[in-house]
Amino acid sequence: MNWSHKYSLLPVPGRPPSPSIAGAPNFGLKSELRSTDRISDRERPSSKKDKMEKNGPTGVSRNSSPLQSNVDSEKVDPGQIPELTWEHKLSTVTYDLPSFGLTWREGRQMAGLGFRLLRHIIEETSKGRVAIIDPMKKRTAKSGQGVPLGGIGAGSIGRSCKGEFQRWQLYPGACEDKPVMANQFSAFISREGGRKYSTVLHPGNRICQREPDPDLKIVCRQISPIIPHNYQESSYPAAVFTFTNSVGGKSELTGYHSNSSMIEKDGVHGILLHHRTADGQPPVTFAIVAQEKEDVHISECPYFVMSGSSDEFTAKDMWTSVKEHGSFDHLDPVKTSASSRPGTSIGAAIAASVKLAPQATRNVSFSLAWASPEVKFCSGKTYHRRYTKFYGTDVDAAASLAHDAILEHGTWEMKIEEWQNPILQDKRFPAWYPVTLFNELYYLNAGGTIWTDGLPPIQSLTAIGGKKFSLDMSNGETDDDNEMISRNNTATDILHQMASVLERMHASLASNSAIGITLLQGEENIGQFIYLEGIEYYMWNTYDVHFYASFSLIMLFPKLQLSIQRDFAAAVMMHDPEKLKLLHDGKFAARKVLGAVPHDLGLYDPWFKVNAYTLHNTDRWKDLNPKFVLQVYRDVVATGDKSFARAVWPSVYMAMAYMEQFDKDKDGMIENEDFPDQTYDVWSMAGVSAYCGGLWVAALQAASALAHEVGDKASEELFWNKYEKAKSVYDKLWNGSYFNYDDAGTKVSTSIHADQLAGQWYAKACGLSPIVDKDKSQSALEKIYSFNVMKFKDGKRGAMNGMWPDGTLDMTSMQSREIWPGVTYALAATMIQEGLVEEGFKTAEGVYHAAWSPEGLGYAFQTPESWNNDDGYRSLCYMRPLAIWSIQWALSTPKLHKEPQTDVTQDSFPKNQFSYARVAKLLQLPEDESSKSYLRVLYEIVRNRFSP
Repeated sequence: MNWSHKYSLLPVPGRPPSPSIAGAPNFGLKSELRSTDRISDRERPSSKKDKMEKNGPTGVSRNSSPLQSNVDSEKVDPGQIPELTWEHKLSTVTYDLPSFGLTWREGRQMAGLGFRLLRHIIEETSKGRVAIIDPMKKRTAKSGQGVPLGGIGAGSIGRSCKGEFQRWQLYPGACEDKPVMANQFSAFISREGGRKYSTVLHPGNRICQREPDPDLKIVCRQISPIIPHNYQESSYPAAVFTFTNSVGGKSELTGYHSNSSMIEKDGVHGILLHHRTADGQPPVTFAIVAQEKEDVHISECPYFVMSGSSDEFTAKDMWTSVKEHGSFDHLDPVKTSASSRPGTSIGAAIAASVKLAPQATRNVSFSLAWASPEVKFCSGKTYHRRYTKFYGTDVDAAASLAHDAILEHGTWEMKIEEWQNPILQDKRFPAWYPVTLFNELYYLNAGGTIWTDGLPPIQSLTAIGGKKFSLDMSNGETDDDNEMISRNNTATDILHQMASVLERMHASLASNSAIGITLLQGEENIGQFIYLEGIEYYMWNTYDVHFYASFSLIMLFPKLQLSIQRDFAAAVMMHDPEKLKLLHDGKFAARKVLGAVPHDLGLYDPWFKVNAYTLHNTDRWKDLNPKFVLQVYRDVVATGDKSFARAVWPSVYMAMAYMEQFDKDKDGMIENEDFPDQTYDVWSMAGVSAYCGGLWVAALQAASALAHEVGDKASEELFWNKYEKAKSVYDKLWNGSYFNYDDAGTKVSTSIHADQLAGQWYAKACGLSPIVDKDKSQSALEKIYSFNVMKFKDGKRGAMNGMWPDGTLDMTSMQSREIWPGVTYALAATMIQEGLVEEGFKTAEGVYHAAWSPEGLGYAFQTPESWNNDDGYRSLCYMRPLAIWSIQWALSTPKLHKEPQTDVTQDSFPKNQFSYARVAKLLQLPEDESSKSYLRVLYEIVRNRFSP
């Protein structure tokens, strides 16, 4: 199909240099971002007023200020380039991105894991499913990604910097990277004297070296309705563009698709493109529309053949027609309306015609929307998307969505401007920072996000075949208060009764699921939200990673963050004994045990079958439970929501009690078990570690503070005393310069870990007391800055995960020699919290240089989990880099709603300690001595014998 956008035509003098796109930092389509694409290869006038001023790193531009503030004007001027922009030249050649490789040592270490992973991939493929991780899957990994289209959780359509429509994510876990080349924008210019110009404005695989008319300037903006604290428009699968005359579109699928014209309303004309889908996925309907105004005429071509042999109206006929006539008004509607046949694919086009006087400016609005109301998982469960609460479940809702987007996009953009301008205009910030801050939000759209309506799933008979039930189709009174059901519509009656039965069956299943809606205590049900760990790592809401990314949600969409937290609070109370084979060692473990925070909410049956991740037994991970407690406390004090606090408090208590089993020597501190039992899942820690130990100390303090918030005085005392005890143990990791990686006494223990102060970071972000003294935290951060940041490529890559005290890379693990941009952002936030503001910005700027700058590695709008010392990426388009919003939290900490604490006494401590110990004992896992190495057992014997 061909769809169009919104154009502005501005006459400009001068000769063009190289073509470029100047994208606004509030780049975005589907999220709350706004993008401005400058499609121009000509020079700007050389006057001081219009000249672009470079300020900061390459790729970021400060442009001439608009004549008046956008916030003060009634509407945003679509022809005005924003004052601060991210810039990418159209002449830049895209290139394949090099992925990571293993050293000989790493390959030997991971050989067993690799073999078991290969077998797992084969098994999943034989079942018609994808594996959670498939390193052998070929991806189209190229530089030059652009801003994706749409809101949050309703599917995403990506774009390249040259305008291709690509990286399609309309169904759960499915990502089609390749562009659909027929989706494009074109301009046709006619002048007096018979002069005509025509071109594809977004040329895809070829670059238009000059604009279609030498005296015409074309500015394109694309706007998606991602607006903070807005839980309606932000869920819309729609985007609006500003452009000139254009046509566009093609269906990638073949056979039995149809197009139809929309009914005109408010001057909005458009075409619906109805798509049948493969692999049993629900259908989707696209709508492309434009608005007719006094000086803008809209015409349509609802059907032309794109491929396959045909003597019908073809794409060439369409192009020739609009080029000659300037519109589609002359087309015979009988010849341009039909359904596609097998072996052929069809498209549609819409054109806006406008006369432009000398020195005049005209705006033409186009919008694209799509309706795919159902989200279907492999389990057979189907959910409705959030937007259906406002537009219903009919696929033709695309017409209404596109219509409303045309009428409302000005309001959307003004709200986006009001949100972003205070940050864009804050003179404290280097130019690269606000650009990157807003652009990293692309992941809220393009991270496979799904936002449901919060209602139970629709299950087919295949999903409930093992259950016994019957439908009551009597005409008597019904206990349902919905009197809108028409009794003369048999299909409606049957569907209503089936929905009623299935809802009752779902209620019984939900009692053993991670569905947190049951924890609502009068609050609005805004639906459930899931997003992928990465488009190459197929797991929903990976929690150890979300720990970093969650700052974006708690700051911009706090209700979505609380929804996720309720789901995990419900998951803590789940117990699923189903045995899963672990890829790490080939042993079997329960899917999920009571008291453990799951690694993720699943893949094929989210909320019901959690822990799709099977590399390790994450019930033994040491970071998940503390991360849950810390996030809950932060979210409570950030929102002031005491109902939420009371609802999840039992899960917090349970999560803390569960961790007691990992304090082997009963000194108050948990110990790692010499396998990758935390987010660094191929990098082992043994004994007390700086990373997990710090998280545990901070979590104990957060649990005490949360107990105070909910009025549990005994638990407040209990956790405070445990906090003070654990804090003193943690301090033993201090070596005079930084905190040791762990206390195992090996060479690895001396590694300078970039993430060693994760507990300190979260404690201070939550308004809690620091877990280490200020002089120690500053010394450790200065050490990390000098070694992990500046000793590798002069700080232009970010923070290396591990460095040796002699200034060389820690090469003991694949992950020790990686840079994780999300961790680098978190480290920068920690530095800023500790007063090292300049070092913090310099540290985070390394990620900008690597991922976003023209001289970088090509990761714009697809920031990966990591790049290594050889600049090879791992896992493109990843969740963790949303942690950049923790920097904004550190710079502008929101007001925290905290109850004043009194001195903690120990009146009921012994009694409460006994009850707590009983809960902890009941949650204890069976000891697996066979999993320990000989050296580990020997180490524990010696430690227990000689420890004081």
